[in-house]
Amino acid sequence: MLRIRGGLRTTRPDTVAAEEPLEIRLAGKPLAVTMRTPGHDFDLVHGFLATEGVIAGHDDVAGLRYCDSVDADGRNTYNVVDVDLAPGVQAPDTALDRNFYTSSSCGVCGKASIDAIRTRTSYDITSDGLRLPLDVLLALPDRLRAAQEVFEKTGGLHAAGLFTATGELVALREDVGRHNAVDKVIGDAVREGRLPLSGHVLMVSGRSSFELTQKAAMAGISVLAAVSAPSSLAVELAREVGITLVGFLRGDGCNVYTCTERIALPQ
Repeated sequence: MLRIRGGLRTTRPDTVAAEEPLEIRLAGKPLAVTMRTPGHDFDLVHGFLATEGVIAGHDDVAGLRYCDSVDADGRNTYNVVDVDLAPGVQAPDTALDRNFYTSSSCGVCGKASIDAIRTRTSYDITSDGLRLPLDVLLALPDRLRAAQEVFEKTGGLHAAGLFTATGELVALREDVGRHNAVDKVIGDAVREGRLPLSGHVLMVSGRSSFELTQKAAMAGISVLAAVSAPSSLAVELAREVGITLVGFLRGDGCNVYTCTERIALPQ
């Protein structure tokens, strides 16, 4: 690559983040295609299915496997995952009002309407008595950044981290897509049977959109924090379901948009 910094121009190799498609199938039938960073694919699939309301927990998945999806040289690309739902779990009818094709960044692109994605969580988030000290909250961006191993090499990945109320990092995932990173973190919890994730904080490296707020709600997470801005729909949904929504979490400050009582301010 040609690196230009002011009047200084140099050529050097660079490392870029990988992005490849992942097709999700249910019993051999295509359900969704998402652009993602390869790795933790089964976490991504579990998280996607849980946050879209297809499954409620790990017991709803009977099995999953990589399918044959070969490149021009006949090598498996590992870009197709087929899922078997447990007996009695109803597969979604994608012909009605949803188009599950997504890109790594689009989120709700292709969804028929806002009503089609306002999936209701089965968890009572308002009853989560989590109290998050302000100093712990302010330290989360640095803790998230310090754990981003691939970002350190590429500078091209989003991250999502799940933290306890004391600031302990429980899980971190990176991906070219913000939504994929969150799905991978939630999918890790689904596979271990840890839903709902009450008493936890979800920290994301970008902005807090409606879709990320919905995913947090579907996992029972009561605090969603982001280094950038929330959208109006994110604030509306957070208020509706009882999530504490934090934006512009940088340095020594932040904005708390909803359910401010969960943030323990110093006296």
